[in-house]
Amino acid sequence: MTDRTALEALMHEVCVEKGWCGSVVDGQPLHVTDFLPESGEVTADQFVRWLFAADGVDPDDDRAKWQSHLDDLHQAFVRHMGGEATDVEQLKWNGD
Repeated sequence: MTDRTALEALMHEVCVEKGWCGSVVDGQPLHVTDFLPESGEVTADQFVRWLFAADGVDPDDDRAKWQSHLDDLHQAFVRHMGGEATDVEQLKWNGD
């Protein structure tokens, strides 16, 4: 599909291709979008942290193990969203 939105392309890469999107954590289903604020700007670093949180992983527990994933996911955000930060509205499905 060539006419994906930036969000669709980002989510395809991080969720479908890389497997970071969400899981059941402490009995609760989580998705990266559950962490989005109502308004404001979201940075690449915040988004990547939320990807890890949605999968129940704390990258600080073993930073050496997770650093390449952190870097890769950060780069995906920047590439698809066009920079180090974006308005949260760009990360919501269908204006949700």
